[in-house]
Amino acid sequence: MAFDLQAYFTRIAFRGEAKPNLETLQRIHLLHTCAIPFENIDVLLRREIRLDIDAVFEKLVVAGRGGYCYEQNSLLRAALEHIGFVVEDLGARVLISQPTEMPPRTHRLLLITLNQQRYLADVGFGGKTLTSALRLERDVVQNTDFGDYRLTQIDDDYLLSIQQQDEWLPLYRFDLQPQYASDFEVANHYVSTWPQSHFYHHLMMCLKKADGTTLTQNDRQFNDGQPRTIDDAAELYQLLQDKFGLSVNDPHYGFSLAEFAAICLP
Repeated sequence: MAFDLQAYFTRIAFRGEAKPNLETLQRIHLLHTCAIPFENIDVLLRREIRLDIDAVFEKLVVAGRGGYCYEQNSLLRAALEHIGFVVEDLGARVLISQPTEMPPRTHRLLLITLNQQRYLADVGFGGKTLTSALRLERDVVQNTDFGDYRLTQIDDDYLLSIQQQDEWLPLYRFDLQPQYASDFEVANHYVSTWPQSHFYHHLMMCLKKADGTTLTQNDRQFNDGQPRTIDDAAELYQLLQDKFGLSVNDPHYGFSLAEFAAICLP
């Protein structure tokens, strides 16, 4: 199904005129993260993750599902380009799990150029995802409604960190080398099918709320500010619909309770 900007606006509850300016960029960025959940259920169901924009649009907009970085930022890029923004794809090396060796580029993010200022946009990094586009400036603390972020230099790369209490938690590092569809096809196949991939074994969901709350589901652990453990598959199946707004009834992208129960409680 071809990309439809108005249908996307309906999905994220964007109203008003969309112009290629900073106000529109920031509104769309926030609304996207508050409407379309980060989730990896299709990876757990061992389904193919298709990255062509028609498939991404049908899954995340028409079918009411979520997705992970390759899908989320693909959809955001299509919307921004339809509005008239200049957008480039970048790839990042994820550091949040403190890998002992240099990890591969397995995260997709966007670079927006607007009035000679460049911005980092990313609606696909789970619980730590950005809710606002950040200026591509080093050594400046940038405040958002969901946390304070900072870009610093590490070797020749940018390092994105989030403030956690009195410390800065590294999230990922990236450079400005353009990435292509083929780069993401390879990385997507790797993280969605490699038996040791974190996405391959663990249920991960996140949705931002307009009141500043972040909802997360990590395997059995649900957190909306009051963490609790969910051991019943039917309860969790209903929760992801009620709390995360996930649709499960699409004939192609939906999934039954029985299918979900088989993969949701490792």
